[in-house]
Amino acid sequence: MNAVKPVKRVDDLVKAGLAAPAERAALEAVAARYAIALTPAVTRLIDRADPDDPIARQFVPDVAELTVAPEERADPIGDHAHSPVEGIVHRYPDRVLLKAVHVCPVYCRFCFRREMVGPQGLGTLDAATMEAAFDYIGSHPEIWEVILTGGDPLVLSPRRLREIMEALRDIAHVKIVRFHTRVPVVDPEKIDAALIEALKASGKTVYVALHANHARELTVEARAACARLIDDGIAMVSQSVLLKGVNDDPDVLAELMKAFVEIRVKPYYLHHPDLAPGTGHFRLTIEEGQRIVAALRGRISGLCQPTYILDIPGGHGKAVVSGSTVRATGEGCYSISDYRGGEHSYPPAD
Repeated sequence: MNAVKPVKRVDDLVKAGLAAPAERAALEAVAARYAIALTPAVTRLIDRADPDDPIARQFVPDVAELTVAPEERADPIGDHAHSPVEGIVHRYPDRVLLKAVHVCPVYCRFCFRREMVGPQGLGTLDAATMEAAFDYIGSHPEIWEVILTGGDPLVLSPRRLREIMEALRDIAHVKIVRFHTRVPVVDPEKIDAALIEALKASGKTVYVALHANHARELTVEARAACARLIDDGIAMVSQSVLLKGVNDDPDVLAELMKAFVEIRVKPYYLHHPDLAPGTGHFRLTIEEGQRIVAALRGRISGLCQPTYILDIPGGHGKAVVSGSTVRATGEGCYSISDYRGGEHSYPPAD
């Protein structure tokens, strides 16, 4: 097999046959605003003969990203409103997000943190900022779980990951450490013994939440990477986003969920796309999403059923889209209840 290089610029896209030379100028305008990165594992997966390839749609930039709808926002789920110190998001009482790094091995074109990640984003937390984040976690005994996200925390070296886990080891009230990542899919060789040992350095219970949106992403290499984690005692769950042109079909979604279960990754969340800038071409209506998810019932095992959720804009938490928390109030408009019982308009009225 010919060597495949990482793709990080529009010129790389053209050389790799993932964009036409005539598209160069338009895509440079996209790249000026949002980061581009495809790993060799992702590049090899793309079917260049298929103009609707679901893998390409997730990672290859599109001029449609420059179209921003009025309801879209730079911080669609309200991270900033719940960030008491840099790098920490404390939205729910018993858990926090720790955003140690704001870079990724790949940049999803639908990313809800696309204004924060990438070379132009918020970067990696320095030692003093990390220390302040650990001090915050240590001073809040209600924090039971720490969720490392970003960015993708598994881009960090085993040494850096070990330092984070050893710091958490000394905080007795933290019992669970969870990592949100795409690395086992997009850079499976990185899941090696040194990285796994670092993830276990805290002595806490560790979960890895794997983000994948199409069954083709779960290659032989990706499945082996997941097996290395699971066989070494790390539990895995899944996260997926319901995306137009990628998995907005009950059969396609069922295949993905069954593939997760086959490799011992428990389906967890299926996200309704967030209102991130320039992502309207990925979004379905809530009714469309509800019909797709309803079609999974009876079609696949209960082990394979994800929870379909929507992050309420403004930082009000998650709502189960298939439940009574979401009520239609007009054409394309809804009232959504948060976990505290508050009511919110979707899309936001402001």
